[in-house]
Amino acid sequence: MVRVYMNDLQEFVTDLPLQQHVFFALVEATAKLVDVSEKYWQSQGLTGARIRILVEIMKEGGTVLPSTLAHKIGVTKANISLLLSPMEQDGLIRRAPHPTDGRKWVVSITGEGQSLLLLHLPENRQRIAEGLQGLDEHELEQLLLLLAKVKRA
Repeated sequence: MVRVYMNDLQEFVTDLPLQQHVFFALVEATAKLVDVSEKYWQSQGLTGARIRILVEIMKEGGTVLPSTLAHKIGVTKANISLLLSPMEQDGLIRRAPHPTDGRKWVVSITGEGQSLLLLHLPENRQRIAEGLQGLDEHELEQLLLLLAKVKRA
């Protein structure tokens, strides 16, 4: 009976259509690059999650609503508070009342948070670039176009 299940599972495990091969290749390539990045952050006593939060705040001009930040990094509103509290204690961010809506708060990156990014992002970005060195500039541009197309689909 177990053998029957094994045979039935082959089409979902090894006999994959092209779309599934592409999906798993994307997952594996992403995992490789994330691992390169995470190892760098760990070697510096940091976490990728903290850096991602700081980068996303900077992308928003230095101040952002926690709900926007939660959406951008893919966590719940409840979880973003758990992530932000220790960062605030460490002086990387600060929370303040929203300037026009007293029911809301905003999160801003501090000078210390900006300094942390300036100190570490260049080396991290270099290591990621090294992880992509097998592709030339034209191939990287093609990859970006294809990934954008996948995101729109």
